[in-house]
Amino acid sequence: MNEVAAADPSELAARALRLDTAIIVLMIVGIVGLVGYSISLGPLTAPGVQTSFGYALALMFIMSAIAFHVVDRMYRLWPLGRRVHPTRPAQLTDASIATAAKVAIFVAAAVTIAYILGTLIVG
Repeated sequence: MNEVAAADPSELAARALRLDTAIIVLMIVGIVGLVGYSISLGPLTAPGVQTSFGYALALMFIMSAIAFHVVDRMYRLWPLGRRVHPTRPAQLTDASIATAAKVAIFVAAAVTIAYILGTLIVG
């Protein structure tokens, strides 16, 4: 722990930047590899291909989420200082709660209608 406390702040910032860059590059290489693997699988109707494709797709989404998180963290903790400061959240009012309730009801209704239509079309 003493090495970290005694280290130069610019050296620590450069080290963190190198680590974050390495993580992003590895995630992009992994995504490209999984895309190549998904293309080489062939038709999705073959046995076991759907499962392999699903796993590859899930890993691609996880890797892209990790890369997005690291880029977001790099932007927020940039070694040269923050450029943009987030705004403070607004106060909760009755109107904002009513708007949130309206949106939730609308989304629930849309999901229900989509489910019913999907059931009628498929079944």
